This record gives sequence, structure tokens and C-alpha cells, in this order.
Amino acid sequence: MQRPTEFVREQVTAVRESVVTAAAEAQTVPAAVSSQVGEFIRSQRSAAQVSLRELARVAGVSNPYLSQVERGLRKPSAEILAQIARGLKISAETLYEQAGILDRRSGTAGTVAAIRGDEALSERHKAVLLELYETYAREHAAQLARELEAAAPTPTPSEETA
Repeated sequence: MQRPTEFVREQVTAVRESVVTAAAEAQTVPAAVSSQVGEFIRSQRSAAQVSLRELARVAGVSNPYLSQVERGLRKPSAEILAQIARGLKISAETLYEQAGILDRRSGTAGTVAAIRGDEALSERHKAVLLELYETYAREHAAQLARELEAAAPTPTPSEETA
């Protein structure tokens, strides 16, 4: 029979190990997120053919800071992301999704970003298009799931009882 002090010591050790593991995992997530948002900003800036210096000026942030954001060394606040989005003429929601601030809607990031970044559309039209796009994407995914389910072999009565 185990003594109470030994039991408590084992439990404390197990909890410590799980806390250390969770802390290590938590430190790697922000780096991945900030790297992802930085890469996205850089790709949007390149697509818009805007220099780093010009975007920094328009967004109201320093050139070195924006460079660090693009390289994943800094994690910008929501306010800074909104300023950068204005400078890139894209929706702030797009950057918020990339940074993990907002949950990503269904659909590919490129399609969603294209709809949100289209200046010919009003915000209401963008919302309607995104809703339709997401509905069609969900319906298509459900149809694929039904087709896969229908194609799966059905067990025979002898297999079900075995």
C-alpha cells in the first residue's frame, strides 16, 4: 500500500510536468501566428506593389517595426493591424483572422481576402457574397461527405454480428 506522502509527491510531479509541457507549447504558438501574419502582410504588400517604407508611412508605424512584424519578430496589436490593413486597402478582419484574433470563416483565405478587398463592392455586398460563398462551400463539403459515405462498403449481416 502506498503512503499518502508518496501519493501526493507523485501527483505534484505529474502536475508540474504537465504545466511545463503546456507552457512550452504556449510559447511556440504566438511565434507561429506572428510569423503567419507577417508573411501574409508581406505577400499583400508585394501584390499591391508597395514598398515597406511606403506602407509604414501610410500605416503610421515605423519602418523597422513593420519589418519586424513581417519577419515574425513582433506580434502587432489589433490597432496596428487595422492601420496596416488600411495602408494595404484590405479589410482589417482579414488581418485579424491571420493573427488569430478572429475565427477564420470557411473558405480559402485568398477568396475571402479578394472579396473583402474589392473596392467596387460595398460592405453590405461583401457580407452577402461571403455568406453565399460560405453556404456553397458548406454544401459542397456535405455533398462530398455523402458521396464518400455512399461509396463506402456496407457491412453484411454476418459481419455486423461478428
